[in-house]
Amino acid sequence: SAGAVNKSEVECLIKLFDVLVAKSSSRCAAVGFDRNMFRDTLHSAFGMTDDMIMDRVFRTFDRDHNSYISVLEWVEGLSVFLRGTLEERIKYCFEVYDLNGDGYISREEMFQMLKNSLDYDHDGKLSFMDFEKAVRDENLLLEAFGPCLPDIK
Repeated sequence: SAGAVNKSEVECLIKLFDVLVAKSSSRCAAVGFDRNMFRDTLHSAFGMTDDMIMDRVFRTFDRDHNSYISVLEWVEGLSVFLRGTLEERIKYCFEVYDLNGDGYISREEMFQMLKNSLDYDHDGKLSFMDFEKAVRDENLLLEAFGPCLPDIK
């Protein structure tokens, strides 16, 4: 549901993608961004520095898990960054922090990222519902999840 991004914004994102890919000397540029290019881009465009988070963002963008970000994945991923509803952003953050992709954030995963446990239903893990409740109740999204939602000027 990236419908909130308008046509000229999409064209802008595609142009940016092309420019960045063209700058890269990598022979796989035709396929899209590899992990290093993507990391450089997150760093230069959004000032992100945390390697672990950038790696997670890469995996979240890379929907088909082929280790490249295609132009489509780039546009879809960035439209959540730029124009996502609160719901979409919460879902995005959840994916970033669900390190093993099992649909739960374990205490270890949470600890990695937040350094304190959000044990809503006391089973030691967080489902999407728990996570969403925590984010809505505490407005954690803005503070704790700042690092994975870049500030775009």
